[in-house]
Amino acid sequence: MDHIQTQSTGDGALLRRYEYDDGWIVAADLGVDDETVAIDTVGETAIVVVEGPEEPVETEFELPGTAASAAVNNGVLTVEGER
Repeated sequence: MDHIQTQSTGDGALLRRYEYDDGWIVAADLGVDDETVAIDTVGETAIVVVEGPEEPVETEFELPGTAASAAVNNGVLTVEGER
């Protein structure tokens, strides 16, 4: 298993990427309620929208491949894919 950790610029979430022989996982602790997060994936890009107190905040990040699933649980975003 390879573990790659990156910090987005500014106050962004810490992204962690885990690569296995048969797939990968990208995880980020968003620190917000699950109900405030919407995620969509298009090709090798994840699009995350967090509803803020004033207006929504949208961010995008590249994935190591096409996503098979995406979920938010207890404020932690996970995107999984296969090799």
